[in-house]
Amino acid sequence: MTDIQTELKIPTENFVMIPLGGSTGIGLNCFLYGYRGKWVLVDCGVGFPGDGLPGVDVLLPDLSFLADKKENLLGLVLTHGHEDHIGAVGYLWRELQCPIFATPFTAELIESKLDENSLLGRAELVRVQAGDTIDLAPFEITYVQMSHSIPEANALAVRTKEGLVLHTGDWKWQSDTVLNQKADKKTLKELGNEGVLALVCDSTNTLGTVTNETEEDVLNSLTKLIGKYQGKQIAVGCFASNVSRIHNIYKAAAANNRDVCLMGRSLWRIDAAARACGYLKDVPEFLSESEALERPIGSVLYICTGSQGEPFSALSSLSALTPQKNSVYFGPDDVVIFSSRIIPGNEKAIELMQKRFKAKGVEIITNRDALVHVSGHYHGEELKEMYQLTKPLIALPVHGEVRELIEHKELALQWGAKYAFTLEDGEVLKLSQNPEVLGTVSTGVLAVDGKKILPLGAEVIKKRRKMIEDGTFVITLVLNAQNEILGDLRISSFGLLETDGDDETALKDKIRADINALGEQVKTQDVSVENTVRAAVRQFLKEYYGKKPLIEVHLIRV
Repeated sequence: MTDIQTELKIPTENFVMIPLGGSTGIGLNCFLYGYRGKWVLVDCGVGFPGDGLPGVDVLLPDLSFLADKKENLLGLVLTHGHEDHIGAVGYLWRELQCPIFATPFTAELIESKLDENSLLGRAELVRVQAGDTIDLAPFEITYVQMSHSIPEANALAVRTKEGLVLHTGDWKWQSDTVLNQKADKKTLKELGNEGVLALVCDSTNTLGTVTNETEEDVLNSLTKLIGKYQGKQIAVGCFASNVSRIHNIYKAAAANNRDVCLMGRSLWRIDAAARACGYLKDVPEFLSESEALERPIGSVLYICTGSQGEPFSALSSLSALTPQKNSVYFGPDDVVIFSSRIIPGNEKAIELMQKRFKAKGVEIITNRDALVHVSGHYHGEELKEMYQLTKPLIALPVHGEVRELIEHKELALQWGAKYAFTLEDGEVLKLSQNPEVLGTVSTGVLAVDGKKILPLGAEVIKKRRKMIEDGTFVITLVLNAQNEILGDLRISSFGLLETDGDDETALKDKIRADINALGEQVKTQDVSVENTVRAAVRQFLKEYYGKKPLIEVHLIRV
C-alpha cells in the first residue's frame, strides 16, 4: 500500500468524485463517489504491466483510502465485463466487503473471479438489468444501456440531491445486431433534459478517425478472406470478450465449410458466460484442441487468445518454431488473422510474435491488410453527439492517453460544457454548480507478483528491474584471522562481465588492492570491508561498462 498521508478532510455535505485508478492512461478503471459520508465505487479493473515490470502479472488500484470506510461503502457498481473494469474484483474484494452490482453477463464473469479467490458465496452479487435503478441512499443509480465490444455495456446515471452525474463506461453508438443491444439515446436525451451536472466520459478513441464500418462489414470481409485460403490452416486472434466477433468468425468459417475450435482459457470462460446468458444460441458447441486435431488439415478455423502478444496465450503457442506433442502446429503458408486493435504498450510483444510466425512462413493479416476489425469505442463525431444529448455542466474526460484526454477536454468546452477537468488519480473533485478540486487522497498502484500483492515501488520489484537493466554481481571472499585474503575471489556476474577474462582479473586486483589499503582495525569490521568491496566494484563497472548493477558481497571469516 502507499505510505500513510495526512488524510484530506472532505466535507460530508459535498458530492465528490475521486478517481482511484484509470483517470489517466488505459486500464485500472476505479472511480469513487462520495456524499453525506457514504461511498459508492464504480468499476475495479486491472492494468497490464508491459515489459518494464518483469514477473508482474497485472496491476491493481490501491484502495487504501477506503480502509477505514468499509462500513460506509454501499456498493461496487460495475459498468461492463472488460478486465480493465472488473479484473481487480477478485483480488481486492476482501478490502471492500460490499455488495457487487452487475448485469447477468458481467455477473457470470465476476462469479468465476470470486470462485478463483475462494470468495464465492461470501461476496453478495446482485444481478441487475439495463434500465434498472438501484437505491443506495443517498445515491440512486440507474443503468443505461450502451453499445460496446462486449455484451451488456452500461452507463450509470448517479443521482444525489446535489445533482446527476452520468458515468459512461466504454461505449459507441453503433448497434450490436448480433446481441440486439444498442445505446439508449432516448434515455440519454431525457437525462440531458433533466440536467446533467457532470459527464464522466471515456476518452479511448477521441483521436480516432470517423468510420461507418460495422461488425457486419467485418463478417463479410472475413467470409471472403477465409474463402481465399481453402485447404490451409487459419487462426484468428481476437479479444476473448468480443462475443459478437466470436459469433461472426464462426459464421464466416461456417460459410466456408469449416468447423471452429476455441484455443485459450479466457475464450472458453467467455463462451460459457455468453451461453449461460442466452447468447450464441445459433452457434453449436466449439471444438476443443484435441477434437480439432482429429479433423482434416484445413477443415478447422481456430479462434485464439493472444492478439496482444501475451506470452502464454494460444497464439503464442502457435508461434512456436518447433511442433509440440499433441498440439496444433502452424507452418509455411498457414494464415493468422489479427482481428483486433493494438492496445498501447503492447506493440513490441505483438511485433515479436508476428516475427516468429513470419520466420516459419506463416502469412500474417492485420487491419492494415483487410477489414478484420472495427473498434468497440466511439469516434469523434459520436462523442460530439453525446455532449449534444446530455448537455453537461462539467466534463470529466477519463481513461485515455494524454493526447486523447487533452483533446477531449478542449472539445467538451467547445461543445458547451462550462467546466472541464482532467483529474489525476487521487484528486478530489467537488461536484456542484461551482466545481473545484479540494485536494488529494492516498492512491497508488499495486502489483500482483505471483501470489503476492505488492506496492509498485516495492524493493523486490525495483531490484528485479535493475537486475534486468544493469545486471547483478555477487562477490565472495574469505579472510583469515590475520585479515588476509585467502585463495581466489569468486565472482558471479549475470548479464555483464565476461568471466575468466582480462576485465575480471583487473577487477579482482582492484578489490585486493583496496582491501589491503585499509587499516588493520578497519579490516576487522565486516561492514567496512563489504562497503570497500562494493565501492571498488561500482567504480570499476561505471568506468569500464557505464553500468550500475546490483552488488552483493559475501564475506566469510575463518
